[in-house]
Amino acid sequence: MKSEYDFSTMKSHKNPYAAKLKRSVTMRLSEDVIGYFKQMADEAGVPYQSLINLYLRDCVAHHRKIDISGEPVP
Repeated sequence: MKSEYDFSTMKSHKNPYAAKLKRSVTMRLSEDVIGYFKQMADEAGVPYQSLINLYLRDCVAHHRKIDISGEPVP
């Protein structure tokens, strides 16, 4: 292995997969929801946005459906 490398002649290439990794979106979330995920994120040592993404990814993986009828779930 060389002790030094010359990167000045190296050509740069964009990562073709970078755009597909994550997409930035704007969402309106309740303060209590943000607080809940921030607290869990602090305990887990991860950013709260990553924790929300992990939770939503888990919902997708398990095909979870939400009941938005407003009726209490037993």
